[in-house]
Amino acid sequence: MNSYNTKFSNITYIDNLEADELDVFRQADNGLLHYYEPKEGLFIAESPIVTMRALDAGYKPISILMEESHVFGEGCEVVARCRDIPIYVAPFDALTKITGFQLTRGLLCAMQRKPLLRIDELCEGKSRIAVLESVVNPTNVGAIVRSAAALGMEAVILTGGSCDPLYRRAIRVSMGTIFQIPWTVTKEDSKLIQDKLKAFGYKTVAMALSENSVNINDEVLMRENKLAVYLGAEGNGLSKETISDCDYTVCIPMSHGVDSLNVAAASAVAFWQLGRH
Repeated sequence: MNSYNTKFSNITYIDNLEADELDVFRQADNGLLHYYEPKEGLFIAESPIVTMRALDAGYKPISILMEESHVFGEGCEVVARCRDIPIYVAPFDALTKITGFQLTRGLLCAMQRKPLLRIDELCEGKSRIAVLESVVNPTNVGAIVRSAAALGMEAVILTGGSCDPLYRRAIRVSMGTIFQIPWTVTKEDSKLIQDKLKAFGYKTVAMALSENSVNINDEVLMRENKLAVYLGAEGNGLSKETISDCDYTVCIPMSHGVDSLNVAAASAVAFWQLGRH
């Protein structure tokens, strides 16, 4: 008998890699969504630190798959907080075979999603928010969320064409900050979103290259009480309709003939400047 069996009755050593209980972890790179009930579906948190941040934010764990050596190692705090759910352990090589990828921190936690906030609920009492329009790359979504949390944004809205912010890679790149900043996903069109934000008192800011762009440190812009900062997908950027509807079009000054930054890098610069108020 392994030492953890005598201390944790909810831990099971996995020797059957095809066990039905592991199906949820085989779906880890598919976003899961409504793979299982309850209605909101599930997502996967990867690594002890990300899982702990999700637990701190009130997300409900369903089951855990982890490297055996982490029970009393890096994952010990997670194990201690999850005594009422099944925890499956296996050697590192077995985890790779089950999931189809190498775990960087030896732990996956299946968790229940929460109902999405309405835009009015999300914006209440906040003066700086970010809006991601059709940002499909999970690495960019994760990096933007991390910058938003760190650099003065108080909430994030993602349009329906964007990557699921609870996609495994997006969560991992965000270092779990997706659980530390309020966010929502909406399928409403860009015009309706802008109309709502303006009705809530926000001035909308399009991060884009345009002839009528103002500098990111524009004095009038910096005096605005409430800003909603729009960022578009890598390559295509924001739609022409979104840019034309925004109150400001803002650019970041470039040097050495460079015309623009990656959207994740641009978000960090924009949030650092515009998050100050």
